[in-house]
Amino acid sequence: MGNMPDIIAENTRRNEALQVAYDPLTGLGGCGIRTLVGEEWLPSELLQERPDYPTLPQLERRRVRVRYDFEYWAATCATIKDKLTGQNIRFRLNAPQRRLLGVMEGQRRAGKPVRVVLLKARQWGGSTLVQMYMAWFQLVLRTGWNSLICGHKHNTSRAIKQMYRLLLRNYPDDMRNGQVEPLKFANYEGSRDVQQLSGRDCLIICSSSRSEDAVRGFNLAMAHLTEVAFWASSAMHDPEDVMRSVLGTVLPECGTIIVLESTANGVGNFFHTEWLRAQSGHSDKTAVFVPWYEIELYRQPVRNPAALWASLDEYERQLWEAGCTLEMLAWYHSKRKEYTTHTQMMEEFPSNDIEAFANTSNCVFDLGQLDVLRQSCRAPLMTGDIEGNWLGPGGAHVVESPHGPLQVWRPPEDNGLALRYLVAVDVGGRSDKADWSVMAVLDLHDLREHPPEVVAQWRGHLDHDLLAWKAVHLAQYYHNALLVIESNTLETEYTEGDGGQYILNTIGQRYGNLYYRSRDRKGQRKYGFHTNRQTKRQAIYTLIAAVRERQYIERCHAAIDEMSTYELTRKGSFEAMAGHHDDILMTRAIALQVLHELPMPHPAISELEKLTILKNY
Repeated sequence: MGNMPDIIAENTRRNEALQVAYDPLTGLGGCGIRTLVGEEWLPSELLQERPDYPTLPQLERRRVRVRYDFEYWAATCATIKDKLTGQNIRFRLNAPQRRLLGVMEGQRRAGKPVRVVLLKARQWGGSTLVQMYMAWFQLVLRTGWNSLICGHKHNTSRAIKQMYRLLLRNYPDDMRNGQVEPLKFANYEGSRDVQQLSGRDCLIICSSSRSEDAVRGFNLAMAHLTEVAFWASSAMHDPEDVMRSVLGTVLPECGTIIVLESTANGVGNFFHTEWLRAQSGHSDKTAVFVPWYEIELYRQPVRNPAALWASLDEYERQLWEAGCTLEMLAWYHSKRKEYTTHTQMMEEFPSNDIEAFANTSNCVFDLGQLDVLRQSCRAPLMTGDIEGNWLGPGGAHVVESPHGPLQVWRPPEDNGLALRYLVAVDVGGRSDKADWSVMAVLDLHDLREHPPEVVAQWRGHLDHDLLAWKAVHLAQYYHNALLVIESNTLETEYTEGDGGQYILNTIGQRYGNLYYRSRDRKGQRKYGFHTNRQTKRQAIYTLIAAVRERQYIERCHAAIDEMSTYELTRKGSFEAMAGHHDDILMTRAIALQVLHELPMPHPAISELEKLTILKNY
């Protein structure tokens, strides 16, 4: 869209769509299903459970309504400090806060526990909403409903608790439901970090991620876990230990709350993992992210639309295509000038979750490019294992089972090519606690028109001699594929003799399509892909380029997950982040590096004249 009158007309339409009528006192525009009664838009639950509401005295109506309408309670009972003026004001929810409330109230009203992972941008009050929502439960809905505030530092938790103190000091006297004494905190059993809320039999526990034992012994119903991405992970303190402590006491029942919230702080950490689990639907929590352009503060009047449009770069025009208004872009364009690089701007004001994590990490791969690559991932057609005698054509076969280590996205096909498939093997450990062994099958059926495609994968733990023969079976199943076995583990695990090469030599004598990298002085083949510092860097750079240029098709979500937690360390080495793996990733890197080097005079491959297709790769 480059025609200025059309742009201005579309901008007018977008701005009009943003003008949503909202009045928390009348209930207009409030979350959930509402019904107009007189001048009030009331939650449907209120009218269902209290049909006598319209006939009640005014004070009683207020006391009843706050039990069903959080937004009304916030606007009439809750006091916060305004970030712009520093003044104490009643809490009126902004648009992002209303969206988050809609998620939490949707879960509660459906009879489910409230479970959210919140990825925060700057200055819209996500933490404020979560804390006020929990306070509503303790002051209005429940008694004996204990809560936890846990940050990466005690100061973070205590700062949030100060919001609660301000709320109590300014709470309306006539809304205390007959409670005579003022609402206030008192130290519980002499502890400054455990406060008791007078008259409500509720505890508010302040803790840090470094003192997970502080939550033990308390019957918690709600947990606000803040700045989780900054929780330190060490041998003594682990975010997962804190989470286990919380899950051990907060029951999965309606009315309980667990919210993990944080700004992004790189990938591969506990918060990033929890975000990915929630986003993919593999968690009990709902992922919520608020981009900068939803925050009402980040807009600027536009006096000359044509001049603004002419000044926008390609990225900013992409934001227009994504639905931003000119007023949003005017603010963004002006704000960018404060930062040395656009990367710094995206770190502070991300437009999506990928930007938030990518620009705060040392990830080798571009998370936006990985997101594109992930679009081709899907569930396998079948799972099982590969078994059978490798001797003779078609001796191997797939054994179907619900939870087998082999995933097949496409069974083998024969189109007459001498080299249709390639099997790459990364050798791991034998035990369940060791690195995984992984075999990946790539289909090379038409590299001029179609990039290599992952069509099968085996992942498990197995003795290395059995693993090597299992790989032969898989290669044979895929029409005698070129078999590339990473040889480092096999070559270094034996301290006496040359056992690893013995395994590969034995296979090489029996299976004709086993990859070898060179010959020794005696003319003997050196089987296997040897991953040293140089060859590993070459393979990783080849994979980076393949992801960037979309030079291969991925089917496995776990492969993308590994790439998103793969980093270049300060020592200059490529490694998986602590607590993560790179076994699947390495099979792709090895396979694509071998393809990058082909064709070459290689006796393991017959009928080289049929491989001219590879020259175009």
